[in-house]
Amino acid sequence: MDAGQLRIALIQMTCAREPERNLGRAIARIEDAAAGGAKVVCLQELYRSWYPCQTEENGNFDLAEPIPGPSTEKLGEVARAKKIAIIAPLFERRAAGVYHNSAVVLDATGQIAGLYRKMHIPDDPGYYEKFYFAPGDRDFIAHRVDNTSLGVLICWDQWFPEGARLTAMAGAQILFYPTAIGWTADMPEPLRRKMYSAWETIQRSHAIANGVFVASVNRCGSEGAIEFWGGSFICDPFGEVLARASHTDEETLIVDCDLNKIEDTRRNWPFLRDRRIDAYGDLTKRFRS
Repeated sequence: MDAGQLRIALIQMTCAREPERNLGRAIARIEDAAAGGAKVVCLQELYRSWYPCQTEENGNFDLAEPIPGPSTEKLGEVARAKKIAIIAPLFERRAAGVYHNSAVVLDATGQIAGLYRKMHIPDDPGYYEKFYFAPGDRDFIAHRVDNTSLGVLICWDQWFPEGARLTAMAGAQILFYPTAIGWTADMPEPLRRKMYSAWETIQRSHAIANGVFVASVNRCGSEGAIEFWGGSFICDPFGEVLARASHTDEETLIVDCDLNKIEDTRRNWPFLRDRRIDAYGDLTKRFRS
């Protein structure tokens, strides 16, 4: 593959209730993606279990694991054997009573190259994440893997342009958004189309505004009251969608990203050059009044 080309894979899965079953299925799909030439593989948010945050139940904390821990050990073995990087979202047990919605980046040697903890924590019907997760405290960072710099944000983070901007400013060439988002059975089709369109549009706008690739991987299938809407996609720095998955079926998207497009796009759309950093102080306030 030419210099500047990076083949990435997004694994869109349904999830069973049994964590070990999900881990095994994820590993099989990672190995298939590696056989297809992928060098970076990203799993969906909290891929090891059913999405636990539809209800507030103390028993769900038993799903959490430390980092490093069982998942990083097994996925690290796969990363090392296949010589690939893996982005693995995890329910992290940081300490007794302290949990995070996290994503670990494993490099091609199987070592932990980076850790991100979800910064924006939602609290909506069916998404009671504030009950489970403390906000992230590792800032918006980029993770160096071989000659590539990867940014990782998680689900609710995708609605906030500040997170995308700061991660791009940290040097990220691709923003990965592992996700668990869906609709409920009573939502009419027009509303579903509007919701998905808004979700995709905001993320494509991050690609355009920052001159980076965006790769968003969602789960699919029904879990309790939520029908996860799939629709994983990858877009280039111009916001053009390079590949998009089904709303209902499991899929692995494998796409070649020409990282040279970042330089070309930013030369023509120099948004980072023209930022008025002297005038943005109020962005640190909750609201300007």
